[in-house]
Amino acid sequence: MQTILITGGAGFVGSNVAILLKEKHPTYNVICFDNLRRRGSELNLIKLKDRNIDFVHGDIRDKNDFEQIKLKIDCIIDAAAEPSVLAGLDGDADYLIGTNLNGTINALNVALKHKASFIFLSTSRVYPIRTVEKIEVVEADSRFEIAREQKIVGISQNGLSEIFPLNGARSLYGATKLASEMMVEEYNEMFGLKTVINRCGIITGPYQMGKVDQGVVVLWMARHFWKKSLTYVGYGGTGKQVRDMVHVRDLFDLVDQQIHEIEKFDGQTFNVGGGRNVSASLLELTAACQQITGNTIPIQSIAETRKADVRLYISDNTKITTVSKWTPTLSVDKILGDIFLWIKKNESQLKPILS
Repeated sequence: MQTILITGGAGFVGSNVAILLKEKHPTYNVICFDNLRRRGSELNLIKLKDRNIDFVHGDIRDKNDFEQIKLKIDCIIDAAAEPSVLAGLDGDADYLIGTNLNGTINALNVALKHKASFIFLSTSRVYPIRTVEKIEVVEADSRFEIAREQKIVGISQNGLSEIFPLNGARSLYGATKLASEMMVEEYNEMFGLKTVINRCGIITGPYQMGKVDQGVVVLWMARHFWKKSLTYVGYGGTGKQVRDMVHVRDLFDLVDQQIHEIEKFDGQTFNVGGGRNVSASLLELTAACQQITGNTIPIQSIAETRKADVRLYISDNTKITTVSKWTPTLSVDKILGDIFLWIKKNESQLKPILS
């Protein structure tokens, strides 16, 4: 029997991974640790309880809160984060740093105490904004595409690879995650802790409480479902900026493999996302949401680009696929269809949060 601790376990990623783990490995002890700060996370508690998943109300910023856990831990999945790329830009970065950096260090110390393996869910936002913005692109009818010829290492038509340059500013959010990556690497090297770092693109799917600054795919579908307005912001207001996305079920398949074959991944960092095949521009998201919901909504345009935004991000999954054979299997249409059905089924419960 294994005991798996998931920080941020009542959040979107944490709760989905917990439920899928319990379904696949019913004899495992799965513990979800969360402070319930994110609006909507409390809705996941019933689902966790129904599946015999333990919940510990604790804050990753407080190392003493981990003392509530009495079982021997075999693996920690660190999914706790303040996930907004705009976090801290108002001048108050205490919660951001406390959660995304200090909290990860607290979780690493718990892993060290228990001799547990450590799977860190990082972000594509560790790559510096100005360098990402220097990627050569071609403007197509509905999106920006990566040009064939590039002047920067680590970028090809497959997307950004792990050797993409890291010098430069990347948002306060991205900086806390990169700093955490460095601490994970130190614990691996200095203490022999078995670790893996996954730099994830947009993770999405049902049960995500999407907002403008985080969870944009769910937000896009929700606004179409309830016939609310949206805005294309930046890059001329055309809606051609592109992101890749990965369904949380696809991410789980990789994490499950990493739990059970940690030696294969130990000490390594991987880009993990949808890649070119599972990507969309805002313009393409709009067309897909219109088709699925049958609703056309007003969309305004603001030409000016916001601070910390990027024109394009696509994960080059070559390294992770080579090591693990993992590749995303669920398409953009499947992702959006799953989100639509979830909203439709839980409309009254979700309307106060998502609409």
